[in-house]
Formats: sequence, C-alpha cells, structure tokens
Amino acid sequence: MDRFDRIFDLHKLLSASRLPVPRQRIEQELECSRATAKRIIEAMRLYLNAPIKYDRQRNGYYYDPGEGEMFELPGVWFNASELFALLSVQQLLREVQPGLLERQLAPLKERIDQLLKAQHAGGDLDKRIRILRAASRPAGPAFQPIAGALAQGKRLVIDHYNRDRDGTIRREISPLRLVHYRDNWYLDAWCHLRNELRTFSLDAISSTKPTEKPTKNISDKALDDHFSSAYDIFSGSARKTAVLRFAPQRARWVAAEQWHPQQKSSWLEDDRYELSIPYSKTPELISDILKYGADVEVAAPPELRREVARQLQEALGKYK
Repeated sequence: MDRFDRIFDLHKLLSASRLPVPRQRIEQELECSRATAKRIIEAMRLYLNAPIKYDRQRNGYYYDPGEGEMFELPGVWFNASELFALLSVQQLLREVQPGLLERQLAPLKERIDQLLKAQHAGGDLDKRIRILRAASRPAGPAFQPIAGALAQGKRLVIDHYNRDRDGTIRREISPLRLVHYRDNWYLDAWCHLRNELRTFSLDAISSTKPTEKPTKNISDKALDDHFSSAYDIFSGSARKTAVLRFAPQRARWVAAEQWHPQQKSSWLEDDRYELSIPYSKTPELISDILKYGADVEVAAPPELRREVARQLQEALGKYK
C-alpha cells in the first residue's frame, strides 16, 4: 500500500467513525508502523488542511471540521492530464514577471504548490517531472494588444511577416481566437485583405494598431468547421484524405497516437498499420510524415505520395 492509498483509507476511516479512532486500529487498517501512521496524519494536516484532532481521554484521532460540516479530501489523486495541467500552470506562474498581478497570483501559486506537495512525500514534485517544450517561439509584444482586441471585439491592423515569401504585409484583421499549438501561439482571424479566414503565428506579427471597427462576426461552428476539419494549425476545410501505412515496428507506437479527431485506422494482414487523415494543406503534414523516414509509406493520394518522394530524393541528394 503506497502513501496515497493510506491517506485515502485514513480519510474513509475517520469519516465513517463516530468516535475517535485508536492509533493501533489506524496502524492495522493502513498496514503500517506507528511512525508511518504519524507521518500520514501530519501530511494530511499540513498539505491537505485536514482538521485531524487527538482525543487523549479516548486515545484516538477524529475529524473536527466545525459544527455541521464534513471534511472532504481535495482532488489530489491526479490523472496524467490533471498533473500536466497543474505543472504547466505552475511553470507559467513562475514565469510571470513581478508587477500588477503579483499579489493576486500569490494565493494561487501557494495553493498549487500545496497540491503538488501532497502528491509526493518529499515535496518538490515539479523537480521530479519534466515538461519539455521543443521549438517554441516567444509570442512577443503582439500578444497583449491582440488579446485586448479579442476581448473588446475590435479589429486590428497588423504587419505580418510571411516566411515563405520573405516579406511583410500590412493587413486589417478581425481577431477571433487565440490558439496555443505545439508550444507556440497562433491567432485565428478574418483577414479583410484576403476576405477569408486565416491563421497567423504571433511571433511573425511585428506591429499592431488598434481600430474602433467592430470585429466581423463568425459563428463558433463556422470556425470549428474551417479550422478543425483538416490536419495542422493552418488547415482550412479538409478536401483530401492522406492514407499512411506504417511498418510493423513503428506501428506499435503510432497506433496509440491521435493525429486528428476524424482519423480512421486499421491493421493490415502483414502487421502494418494504416492511418487515414483529412487534410487541406501539406507543409506540416509532410513534415510529420518525413520524420518517420523509411517506417512510413504514403499510399494516397498520388500527388502527396509524389511530393513526399521528391523531398526524400532531394534530401538523399545532399548525402551523395
């Protein structure tokens, strides 16, 4: 029985007992020594604010939360997503510069630290779990004015750097959604220059100018249909389906991955894994395909297969 099982069992024992529970019974129920039982009790008091009191006359422990109240354990038995969320928030709060929100954020920081300490006997759980962020690009000074315009429902004039064309274009946009994707910030917006929905990387926005014009109204459903139907952040509406076949040794890994909410998959007779993904644009999809090297084959459509083959041949040519 580990520490968290013992905390949970002690909580059930104290909650169900009308009279103080003797120490010997706690040791028996928790299958532990006297010293361990004391450590569990102290940990619950310190980290979980458990109102555990000791009755000397009856030689037992009991809950004393207050008249007419019941003590309940906070949600400290995290699953993977909950733990990731808490650690991520903790790291983000540590990166906030001292300033206007420092006093307001202090209680939140302290509460998260207490929850994380309760998950580990030695505390400092964040030092025992690493969250690695790869290839992230700072959002830069554009984040605050964009977030402000988004909240106020106002348009912006931005200078946006297009990396493909190596040039900067000034355009008027209606900010619609901020998106955090693969450790980078993006903005879904209506581009009034092109009269269509576009996604902009915040680090590529060099300047912003507020306007008093109201944001163009786009429904949530229309945004979801446009930005969520196809593969990658710059997707647009899905028009094609990529069929990928992974070699058996790689299939065991890919079968556990979710590339897209509408993906379809099946196992082939030769133990290969076939994955079908809706897509619109190819740059990011091709990049993800190429990282699997010889362990993946593009079965369809023909134009995607040819483009992947061309890039593989071009890469090979650099090593001749």
